Amino acid sequence: MKQAAIAILTAVCLLLGGCSGFMSGEHVWVAPHRVPESPGSSQNVSAKTYGQLYVALEQLVEAGTEQITISVNGYDHDSLEPDLKRAISQIMASHPIAAYAVEKISYDLGTSGGEAALGIQIAYIHDKSEIRQIKKVHDNAEAAEAIAAALISCDTGIVLQIEKYEQADFVQIVENYSMDNPQYVMELPQVTVNIYPDMGKTRVVELKFSYQTSREALKKMQTQVQPVFSSAVLYVSGDAPDLEKYAHLYSFLMVRYDYTFQSSITPTYSLLRHGVGDCKAFASVYAAMCQQAGLDCRVVSGTRAGEPWYWNIIRDGDAYYHVDLIRSYQEGEFRKLQDGDMSGYVWDFSEYPACGKTVAE
Repeated sequence: MKQAAIAILTAVCLLLGGCSGFMSGEHVWVAPHRVPESPGSSQNVSAKTYGQLYVALEQLVEAGTEQITISVNGYDHDSLEPDLKRAISQIMASHPIAAYAVEKISYDLGTSGGEAALGIQIAYIHDKSEIRQIKKVHDNAEAAEAIAAALISCDTGIVLQIEKYEQADFVQIVENYSMDNPQYVMELPQVTVNIYPDMGKTRVVELKFSYQTSREALKKMQTQVQPVFSSAVLYVSGDAPDLEKYAHLYSFLMVRYDYTFQSSITPTYSLLRHGVGDCKAFASVYAAMCQQAGLDCRVVSGTRAGEPWYWNIIRDGDAYYHVDLIRSYQEGEFRKLQDGDMSGYVWDFSEYPACGKTVAE
């Protein structure tokens, strides 16, 4: 035991540098952790009050600093250690980056150059490079934009620091963007969400995306489907009535293949390149083509004959209509349907406009 104590005191001397002595009985480890000395550990940092001490720890965490000496010369002797423990506890519990990135913060009380000093050691779950990659955004709206960019890039995830965080379903945000932008999202990833800390105005949100398809393959698929969407827009360019454009886009999409109606993990690519798709793929691709052509078209989620089903609602003039591409394909012609024509379909009427009536009605 005596040899162990001597070893600990020797390590502290090496950490603090120029150590001339220690406060009797005040060598304390909050969370025992030996951290090897890192470059920049001799930065000139000092604190004389709790506020300064907290800010110093906050800055160390945000910079990803592993260890440092903090001068506490002039700090009230009796308040130093209680304040330090409180600051560490507060940082770990409430600071977003600390909650996300830090495993432990430990300290030594001693002297450096004859003055009172702290040796701070910080162990990280996520290192300095990962902290630097955190994208700062103002609110959830900007967070959604950043998530969209990560999906387009087929990234394996994104970490966001949201200044004005509001509770949100981030998995649903990913699913909605994927549905609304099938020209970019080739595969809907499995999403894992972690939020740090549990409470607070500012949070770090970590999203991890898991794909079955490689990033290289997904990017190649994006490149291959883009010309199809561009061709669809050109196909209906001009001054034709909207209903005619809807019908032309239906023809553009539905006469490409003798389709096989089944699902795929890469729905847009499988639909446009191999003629394989389910009702969800048809509805999302058709809506995206219509929207790119300046037409009002949305995807409806519901059931048909008791089975999960997706179709579209389009706006023609002052009225809305249902369009079920697969039903039209099976019946041999493009059809716009009113609510009364939707026998066997179930959907949330409150989420979508009434079909067959004018907007005024």
